[in-house]
Amino acid sequence: MADATELVRLLRLQVALQPSPPQRAGASQRPHRLLGALPRRRSPLSLRCRALDASRPAAVEGERAEEDDFEDEEESYFSVTSSGLSQVDYLGQSTRGDLTVRRERLEALGGNGESTLHGPIEEIAWKEAGEAETLLHDLGIADPFSVRHSPRGIFCTRTLNLRSISVIGYDMDYTLIHYNVMAWEGRAYDYGMDNLKSMGFPVDDLKFDPDLVIRGLIMDKEKGNLVKADRFGYIKRAMHGTQMLSTPSVSEIYGRELVDLRKESRWEFLNTFFSVSEAVMFMQMVDKLDQGLVPAELGPLDYKGLYNAVSKALFRAHVEGQLKREIMAEPERFVEPDPELPLALLDQKEAGKKLLLITNSDYHYTNKMMNHAFNRFLPNDVGWRDLFEMVIVSARKPEFFQLSHPLYEVVTDDGLMRPCFKATSGGLYSGGSAQMVEKSLDIHGDEILYVGDHIYTDVSQSKVHLRWRTALICRELEDEFDALVQSHGQKEKLVTLIQQKEIVGDLFNQLRLAQQRRSNSRPAQTLAATCMDDQELTESMQKLLIVMQRLDEKIGPMLESDGELFNKRWGWLSRAGLWDKSHLTRQIEKYADIYTSRVSNFLHYTPFMYFQSQEQVNTHTIFCAVNFAIFLLSCLLVWEGHLY
Repeated sequence: MADATELVRLLRLQVALQPSPPQRAGASQRPHRLLGALPRRRSPLSLRCRALDASRPAAVEGERAEEDDFEDEEESYFSVTSSGLSQVDYLGQSTRGDLTVRRERLEALGGNGESTLHGPIEEIAWKEAGEAETLLHDLGIADPFSVRHSPRGIFCTRTLNLRSISVIGYDMDYTLIHYNVMAWEGRAYDYGMDNLKSMGFPVDDLKFDPDLVIRGLIMDKEKGNLVKADRFGYIKRAMHGTQMLSTPSVSEIYGRELVDLRKESRWEFLNTFFSVSEAVMFMQMVDKLDQGLVPAELGPLDYKGLYNAVSKALFRAHVEGQLKREIMAEPERFVEPDPELPLALLDQKEAGKKLLLITNSDYHYTNKMMNHAFNRFLPNDVGWRDLFEMVIVSARKPEFFQLSHPLYEVVTDDGLMRPCFKATSGGLYSGGSAQMVEKSLDIHGDEILYVGDHIYTDVSQSKVHLRWRTALICRELEDEFDALVQSHGQKEKLVTLIQQKEIVGDLFNQLRLAQQRRSNSRPAQTLAATCMDDQELTESMQKLLIVMQRLDEKIGPMLESDGELFNKRWGWLSRAGLWDKSHLTRQIEKYADIYTSRVSNFLHYTPFMYFQSQEQVNTHTIFCAVNFAIFLLSCLLVWEGHLY
């Protein structure tokens, strides 16, 4: 109901400037009944710009008065559910922020309103949904189903009523600011390798290869391996140095071992794009160590010691500031602009959400990057700071979500700071804690949505310690989605071969059991199987075994190549093997309520979206669904036979 009323509000603002869309063939020529009584209004963008440009004098007082009248009229029709009056709906979500029609307005509708809504709700809903779909098409607005099934979709693992969210916090790097990975991580790699060279490591013949790794892999610091695990922690693929290991080798090394990310001394999870340069450096240096090229004067190094040296070199590259100074000098080389992103945040702010920026980057870097990425896409000289209720730099996440650090207020443009004890709206701060944010805004827990790209630093810690709602940004989803679409035909062929082998294998197993019982002077499973001739039984089993062996020769290479359209070494981001989920996907499902490829995807969903998680399919429910589909198909075939 609330989404429908928001649509009405949008139409009332927009319909005057909408050109008449061409009618589809067979479409009704009558005006849509939602549009019939709506007054002509200016575009929402013009209203948005006027609302934000506080310094602009009102040129036409009549226009401003008309806007005020319209807003008063809207408020008299609808009411927003406050925190004190909110309840929990049938999906367990708070109704806080939901829009409802005032009771007196419902009564004032009289006969027309009652007749419009008279009858079984199933029939009314069917009609309304059809008309809504038509109207969305005529307005050129993609329906949620189409958006959801696209590379730019927002995917839900835990139901989230966005209307009930009062505060949305954002990380900056690889969340609000997306970098060119080859440029940013390539330069981080260069600086890190320079530091390794100064320590005496042989690095001159090495080059940055971002395709060597993907997000969600895990470094085994004890064995010098990079591994991909499934959702249970079983290792499915592995690479030693820069060489992929065969499946038998992986089984021999890790057959009885599970990845446990709690053992941080051994396992290092690649949470984000920032992990790419480190993993590439480590794998390449493992090759050097195995080849005996690491100088003896560096001391007896094992793989764990080598990892520590790589990590230290890369840490120096970040701390010494050369890398960030280079990026600040030429942000256009490193930052990939997204013109839609500032508008998505603008919609959220105007919908009453309080926006926060919480980043580990320092003030100077944050200000430079945000100015470059945001200001040119905002209307009427609005700056990026105008979007945020509060900005916190040098936040020191993940400790920001667990501990309390001293709070400083940034008071000058050149970054001068002074200690303070309380944060206020509109402030720019350094340090502090999440508890301080909650206290200053008087908003807690599930009223806050935090959006970031780092599964541990951003998503899991805010979820575990504060019960904030969470959203993960994973840009690679777009490439994986496109690759999945392209490989659909190949996967269908592979699945068909596997199903054929299962059927052939079922018969082979039954014949083998019949032969086993016969050899022990026992009857087979059925009378027909018992009566089979010995030679016929043996020849049938031989033929079936040859068929299965030939199928294996075909299936094996197809399984190895599955996912290579995304990454030739590691396959899919979200899967480990043909059917199972990757360890990364399990982490996303566990800690992220929603996930998507970029923040600007919110622009296509509106700030009032009610995200619902999809059905979690278990093996037995798949068979039920398949059997039901077969039943429907059989009914259809019988019906067609009856017709013809």
